[in-house]
Amino acid sequence: MSWSADLDNLTHALVGAAISKAGAERATPLATATLVIAANAPDIDVLSYARGEYFALAFRRGLTHGWPALLVLPLLVAGAVLGWDRWVRRRRNPDSEPARAGPILALSAIGLATHSTLDWMNTYGLRWGLPFDGAWSYGDALFIIDPWIWLALGGAVFLASDPGRLGLAGWGVLAALTSAVVVVGIDGTPALLWSVALAGIIAFRLKRGPGVGNRRAHAAAGTILAVAVYVLAMIGADARARSHVIEAAEASGLDVQDVMVAPRRGDPFTAEVEILTESGYVPGTHRWFSSPHVRLRPGATVPLFSASGVAPEALARRIATAARKRTLVRNYLVWSRYPYVRVTPDDDGWTVRFSDARYDSQPGAAGLAGVTVHVSSSEIQ
Repeated sequence: MSWSADLDNLTHALVGAAISKAGAERATPLATATLVIAANAPDIDVLSYARGEYFALAFRRGLTHGWPALLVLPLLVAGAVLGWDRWVRRRRNPDSEPARAGPILALSAIGLATHSTLDWMNTYGLRWGLPFDGAWSYGDALFIIDPWIWLALGGAVFLASDPGRLGLAGWGVLAALTSAVVVVGIDGTPALLWSVALAGIIAFRLKRGPGVGNRRAHAAAGTILAVAVYVLAMIGADARARSHVIEAAEASGLDVQDVMVAPRRGDPFTAEVEILTESGYVPGTHRWFSSPHVRLRPGATVPLFSASGVAPEALARRIATAARKRTLVRNYLVWSRYPYVRVTPDDDGWTVRFSDARYDSQPGAAGLAGVTVHVSSSEIQ
């Protein structure tokens, strides 16, 4: 499974934990557990990988993520938490205060809503209407992994917690792992800013200790508000960047059919661009601190269909049509937003490669980058 598949579960868990530290933990016993579980519950569809990566591509981000799921899953999460409370937690400690059903259900609904909303905001997309409507929708505003959300929410939860020595060791491991992702995956200024900010959070904790009472809740609530403002700013920036890209593309004489502006990891001021035209995908970049903001690379256009060494074109298209009947390909195309096809001859027929322009050049994209099948000569008669 590729890290590109989802907005990572660490983000979802930190959202739930931060909401708890902002005051929700006072509503009922098991509030924190409920929020963290609910904020990750839609990813139960990860079990679909048992049937293969391409089946999962066609299945995920739908039945457990859309609005029908948001009506049903809170009941299931709340039922599971209340069942644990009754049959396990309070049997172990009969004097403990019972979890309250109303707040548990409300917190389940909040946690689940944060998951789907955040997942929608990246370029992978989400199907809000399944099982009634399979249309994909894309926010394109956040990268799959956003280290600044990690830093803000993780810092808020860390500063508001008093976990003891073992817990502090766990926080240390988490800080090391996330830093490795950031420093290895992001060069230059963003990695430096991450390191300085993380050091500042640790120094503040060593000097002041964990937050207490209302001060802790107010700090966590303020951080959640700041993250919400950041997310809204990214949504607005994406909308404005799209208009820049469309203007630049039309000025270059391109027949624009669709545009994707995808933020880079750790750099909210730079985005990768894909422009769908009648014949292919034109890549480019958008940078807020450069002039012009948009730089397109029409010389690197990826054609929607190509057949190297296969003639006539009608034969190549028949080969591609035969390949589309394969289950792996059908599943891939259910998910694919910007698909293109390559047909090349091999020893006993043809190799057909289906790719998606969103992920075809990303290291670690695994199956998201494409699927390859063989079509034999006997199939094209």
